[in-house]
Amino acid sequence: MTIIQRDISDALRLWGDGLIAISRAYENIGLSAAREVADQTLDRLYAFELGPVLFKPTLSGGDQTFRPTKTGALSYFIGHDPEYPSDSGFGIKFWRDVKPETSATFIQNNVAMWMGWVSFTDKSNTVVKVDKTFGYAKDQSGNLKIVLHHSSLPFTL
Repeated sequence: MTIIQRDISDALRLWGDGLIAISRAYENIGLSAAREVADQTLDRLYAFELGPVLFKPTLSGGDQTFRPTKTGALSYFIGHDPEYPSDSGFGIKFWRDVKPETSATFIQNNVAMWMGWVSFTDKSNTVVKVDKTFGYAKDQSGNLKIVLHHSSLPFTL
């Protein structure tokens, strides 16, 4: 069950495709469809079934900076959760393209880390570039799952 570089490339692509699918569902059908797609995406790509996921989304703060539960992650992607009133729904921002740019990768047996930038393009062709770190582990079935997701806006002077 050793992780290889191709596994990480595939996982990054699947994460981007999942984000775009959430946005498309919201745009074409509405919030309930986007919530369903996001719920399925979190189950498929994140390892909440293994324990807490170390999830620190870009636009979070205060007592809700860190989101180790699926409920907290779902709120970040979809918003509209009274438990997380500051969440505007990162996943429903009409994303059209997600491009990762690798800075470095660490792989040791069944644990891997990826660090780099991810550029998000919305339907107006506005690009947002963020710093990201993903940590991965394989689940019982051999699927690569996210166990660490850290995101922040690049530092500027």
